[in-house]
Amino acid sequence: MKLLLLLLTVTLLLAQITPVMKCWGKSGRCRATCKESEVYYILCKTEAKCCVDPKYVPVKPKLTDTNTSLESTSAV
Repeated sequence: MKLLLLLLTVTLLLAQITPVMKCWGKSGRCRATCKESEVYYILCKTEAKCCVDPKYVPVKPKLTDTNTSLESTSAV
């Protein structure tokens, strides 16, 4: 029983010592270097990288050719 109490105490102390800074709406974590499966899009307040899974990073929309869209729909 004493061993279990000691283990629980150490676990709770370690959880408070190592807080994780979250970013990008709690989808990312602030780290010095990102994992291979992550990308960074912005920086955190501590100048660390906000490492996010690529599926949460916004994608730039593709621009379409606006010159042909008006000409092709105009009536003669």
